[in-house]
Amino acid sequence: MQEINLRNYAYVGDAVWELFVRNKTILMTNNAKKLHQLTTSFVKTQYQCELLHFLDEYLTDDEHELVKRARNLPIPVGRKNIQNEYRQATAFEALIGWWYLNDSKRYDYIITIIEPKLI
Repeated sequence: MQEINLRNYAYVGDAVWELFVRNKTILMTNNAKKLHQLTTSFVKTQYQCELLHFLDEYLTDDEHELVKRARNLPIPVGRKNIQNEYRQATAFEALIGWWYLNDSKRYDYIITIIEPKLI
């Protein structure tokens, strides 16, 4: 299997995470404005950063290494005050993408841990 770079794992992870969130939020309301607000609250950088912190105790050594490498990717954010959050969110998305593409059982397990936080 060809190795995928971390930025591409984050790219896939972003899409996978948003689809997961959308599947959950459509069950929470029929109001389009509220639906958008709910969805964006769960996919925003700050929330992904919080989830990464929450998941820390569940991560293996290899997953911690992946997080470390993903956090160190060059980022397009110029404002210093949000760079750390953006880096953490990128690491979260890279993990989601890696699990989704390489270890579906682990992905499913992590989702069961995260899912109650969306309610």
